[in-house]
Amino acid sequence: MTLAADWTPYRRADRELIGWIRPVGDLWVPVDLLGRDAGAAQEWLAAEAVLEAKGIGWLADVWMLDRPGADPLRVKLVEVTPDRVVVQTDDFGAIDVPVTRYELSWPAPPSLRLRRPADA
Repeated sequence: MTLAADWTPYRRADRELIGWIRPVGDLWVPVDLLGRDAGAAQEWLAAEAVLEAKGIGWLADVWMLDRPGADPLRVKLVEVTPDRVVVQTDDFGAIDVPVTRYELSWPAPPSLRLRRPADA
């Protein structure tokens, strides 16, 4: 999927892109950097507030990549653009640990999710 022409980029005060706002009828849906809806259809200012509250810090959280027939992989986001999402296996900050990168579609597939308390 490519970025729709009617999505409006939304930037914080320092001009950092934090998402988009897309129209749905007479309302607006906030969309995060992974291309996922960040809230329900609402008034424009409320959609802005959702994106402001979400920010971009969540991108640094621990993520999991679910794989069919295998345990989920603990990954970190390496690149997020409207062209692709790139994740790599978590190296836990070590410089000598080999990592594997995975290129995913954008919007990010549901198989890429935040870590849950039950995850290893």
